[in-house]
Amino acid sequence: MLITNIKALVGIHPKEKLFLRGSELKQLPILENAWLLLEDGLIKDFGSMSEMPSQISNLNSQISVEGRFVFPSWCDSHTHIVFAAPREEEFALKIAGKTYEEIAAAGGGILNSANKLQKATEDELFESASIRLKDMIKQGTGAVEIKSGYGLTVESELKMLRVIKRLKQAFPIPIKASLLAAHAYPTEYKNNHQAYIALIINELLPKVSAENLADYIDVFCEKGFFSTEETAQILTAAANYGLKPKIHANQLSSSGAVELGVKHDAVSVDHLEETDAHALQALSNSNTIATLLPSCSFYINIPFANAKGLINNNAIIALASDYNPGSTPSGNMNFVVSLGCIKLKMTAEQAVNAATLNGAAAMELNDEVGSITIGKKANLFITRPMTSLAYLPYSFGQSQIETVILNGEIYNG
Repeated sequence: MLITNIKALVGIHPKEKLFLRGSELKQLPILENAWLLLEDGLIKDFGSMSEMPSQISNLNSQISVEGRFVFPSWCDSHTHIVFAAPREEEFALKIAGKTYEEIAAAGGGILNSANKLQKATEDELFESASIRLKDMIKQGTGAVEIKSGYGLTVESELKMLRVIKRLKQAFPIPIKASLLAAHAYPTEYKNNHQAYIALIINELLPKVSAENLADYIDVFCEKGFFSTEETAQILTAAANYGLKPKIHANQLSSSGAVELGVKHDAVSVDHLEETDAHALQALSNSNTIATLLPSCSFYINIPFANAKGLINNNAIIALASDYNPGSTPSGNMNFVVSLGCIKLKMTAEQAVNAATLNGAAAMELNDEVGSITIGKKANLFITRPMTSLAYLPYSFGQSQIETVILNGEIYNG
């Protein structure tokens, strides 16, 4: 496929640039008035229209996109899209002023989702997650990470991970799986944390490993959930099965979770709505990625992460959706990028980089996706005619995506 007359080709990072930290986030290479050649599902070549080869052989299709931008697909590195049912019954409680913690204490929250999921069949979960994932792809997402964590029993956690494995096989985008059995303590283990941790370590981890169901281990390290000591215990055990850490860190308090993640060489620490000087220092020059989830802050009305402080401390920042039934019922990465600008005070260039190349890095997919780079997967989207790069985050709530291309082919879902 040959795409010509591109108003601007966005994110043409060199192959050796695998992530952007600190001040580098402002660097978003753009080629104006460009052409782009896709071959065998990969990005084959690109350049300016004035220097386009006069003849390119074996073309299956050619499209001209005057006035339009071409972006690399969004890389959404934090989602929970396998769930049994939405939780709109909690929406009224939020509006009435109940906090996330109060809703959870009243039987809502994660335990509510777990109760519903335990009753759902694998096929039901696969079908509902497929609908969500198709919507996300149509909104420009071309790589995604999906977590378990609504099972909270050995069989239900395995059921979720098997659904994610089926999604990997059924969809044309890279998908990573995270085991998040340490999402909350089931009611029967509320006063016996070590028994539930033993269940994860001695029963669940060996079965997950035997079926090759997960790429990462994740823990909700937070007051009222898993302590730093309990988190460290789980991360250490999971490392014996080759599962790299990701941590839900500092969502509700400065808990020490960020520092723990860095100590354990976590691929990412996610949320960071509460980030103190210790967390900023820990992430300074670290290869652990700070994944920020601004649509979660927007929805449950908690502070927004300190993106500027992280950037000033030379951290690597990614943006992700946190799509889940309780605190972020949306997988629209365009809105996430808008919130990155509006609420986190990132520039359009910083937000796009955080949602593409750095999002890919947070899934260890940065050699495959995340930029317009020769040899990477041809996962990208073409916008409507736009006046400038900033128009995409500026026009929140209105999709600017006109065409989605995955593996070099137009995706019709």
